Parts: sequence; structure tokens; C-alpha cells
Amino acid sequence: MIAVVLTAFAAGVAAALMFASIVSGALASLFLFYLAPLPLMVAAMGWGPIAALLGGVFAIVGLGATFSSSYMAAFALTIALPAWWLGHLALLARPASNDPQLAAIAPSLDWYPVGRILIWTALFASITTFGALLTLGSDAAGIESGLRRGLEIVIGGRMSGSVQGERARVLDLLVSIAPGAATVIAMVTLTLNLWLAAKITAMSGRLRRPWPDLRATVLPPTALAALAAMLALCFAGGLIAIAAQVAASALMMAYAMTGFATLHTVMQSFAGRSFVLGSVYAATIFIGWPLIGMIGLGLADAIFGIRQTYWTRRGPPAPVS
Repeated sequence: MIAVVLTAFAAGVAAALMFASIVSGALASLFLFYLAPLPLMVAAMGWGPIAALLGGVFAIVGLGATFSSSYMAAFALTIALPAWWLGHLALLARPASNDPQLAAIAPSLDWYPVGRILIWTALFASITTFGALLTLGSDAAGIESGLRRGLEIVIGGRMSGSVQGERARVLDLLVSIAPGAATVIAMVTLTLNLWLAAKITAMSGRLRRPWPDLRATVLPPTALAALAAMLALCFAGGLIAIAAQVAASALMMAYAMTGFATLHTVMQSFAGRSFVLGSVYAATIFIGWPLIGMIGLGLADAIFGIRQTYWTRRGPPAPVS
């Protein structure tokens, strides 16, 4: 128990320092800020969810004593809660057999599906982004006004040679896509933190869960219906439309990740797979537009079962080493 408390304290201090580094305004602090959930996730996967919970409490108390209650609330909602719950889900399992005697002879576990963890990640990314937007205003007009002011500060000086009309149109476009873009960043960073935490814990030998085959990641069938509902609500207007845009962006990113899983699957027997996959990842990072193709591929797989058809014809995927 002492080891758990000490680990929780160290993880809490590290997470709090990384979170608070953003006040410095340095570019490197942004990198640390996005990695703030990592220490708590490592604690959750290596020492159990109670370690992440204690670490979050230590961090919240420290931030409250150093800064203000707003920092405490922001850390609790965006860092501590997702790190604790996602770490808990990653270790959640149940007996694979309902027969107690069989389970005692050959114990086997069904681990919480990676696809459902992705849905929880999308939920936390949506809550985090929408909560941040509400700090700009209590209604749609206030949020859009706050986004416009912030974007004018960022790009105002860079567009000094543009005519005022074109500048206004660019700002309108950026304001309209800003909630979705912020959600994509939140989704990617939260997923990356979870993956890094699992890798670090696995390398230390403390990860109790076998490493999953990420190529087999599938989202629950209800996710497709939820995405369709959110896309429809995007036309409702007001706060509902903004919340729907945020949720739809998070779900589309989840489908983009299953799109990458589908691409890995269909390319596994292709001779130049490393070059193709590397090119797709590089283009997605530096250009961004290929992400739309991955979303489409993920949706196509959910509707038409591309991976299942591939495995039926070519056999199940090879075990992950």
C-alpha cells in the first residue's frame, strides 16, 4: 500500500507540474500540457486505478493551493477523471466462461474491448472541448464571439495585407470549424496518452492485460447511430449544434482510428506495406486531408464489414508479438 501511495504522489506531482507549465507561455509547455494525463494513466495501469485516483487528488489539492479553484476544476475534468477511468477500463475483465469449474481449471479473461474504450475517449474529448468552449460564453453567440476574438489575436498580424472582407470570411470559416478541430486535437492527444501509458507499463512488465491486436478494433454498432444523430443535430442551431459538432467530431475521429486499423489489415500481405502506411501517416500529420479518407474507410468497414470479409477469405489476423 505504501508503494501505491508513493507512486500516486509522484504521478500526481508530475501531472500537476505538466498541467501548470502552460502558464509559462513557452512553446514546450504546450507539449507538456498535452502529456499531463500520462503519469496518472501509467499509475492506473501499473499500480491500479486507486493509484491514479489518489494521484489525481494530490494534484488537485496542490493546484488549488498554488493557483485557484478554476485550475482545480479544469485539471479534475480534463486530466484526472479521464486518466483514472480509462486506466480502469483498460484493466477491466471478466471470466471468459460462465462455468465456474471450467474457469477454475483453465482461467481465461475477456478484457474490456478497445473499441468501447475509444468511445469513452470520444466522450471525454467531447466533454473537455465543450467545457472549454463554455468558458468563452454561455450561449452560441458568446462562444462564437470569444473564438473570433482569440483567432483575431492569432492571425490578425499575419493577414495585414488582406482586404477586410476576405479577412472576415476567413475568420468566419475558422470560427465554424474551431470546435471540431479542438475536439480532434483532444481526441488524438487523449488516445495517444493512453497508448503511450500502456506501452510504458508493458515495457516495465507491470501491464496485466495482454497487448490487444489493434487491427481488430471495432466500435459498438450503436456508435454509427449516435454519429448520424449528432450530424443531424448540427443543423439545430445554438448550443445544441455546437455540442453536436463536438460530439460528431470525436466520433468521426474514432472511426478514423478504425479506418487506420482497416488499412493495416488489408495491407498486411502487401509487399510495400511499410512505405504505403508510412506515407499515409506522414500525409495525415503534415497535410491533414487524408484523415477524411480514413474516416470514410472506418465508416465503410462499419457498414460493409471490410475487415471481416478480408479475414474470412485470408484467415484470421496473425497474433501480435
